[in-house]
Amino acid sequence: MSQSSNERLEGRRMRSGLTVSDLDRSIRFYTTLGFGIEERWEREGKLHGVMLRAGDVQIAIGQDDWKKGKDRVKGVGARFWIMTRQDLGPLAELARKAGDANARCYDAWGRRLLDVTDPDGFAYTISNED
Repeated sequence: MSQSSNERLEGRRMRSGLTVSDLDRSIRFYTTLGFGIEERWEREGKLHGVMLRAGDVQIAIGQDDWKKGKDRVKGVGARFWIMTRQDLGPLAELARKAGDANARCYDAWGRRLLDVTDPDGFAYTISNED
């Protein structure tokens, strides 16, 4: 069965929202990697989350309230892909400086790739576009 364009999703961009264990640590990681803080969310004078932006990529991170338990594992079973035209070598250095000692560049599927993992285990592959 074929679908017409108005019967299926035609996404233009995607944002992700992540719950993190230590908001300040995560903000340092992402801003060192090159994200800027676009919005800040506070409650009763306390920072609870931020919207990060790097180009057209947006990631919302919020402090975990621990209602689902302090031992909850984060980042398992998901990988986010970010496309760029940048040289990945300097980005790998930024990722290592941010705290991901295992950030590495490699070639696969005819592309140059960089794998990065944030402090909570959320995995990213940054890939050069065609």
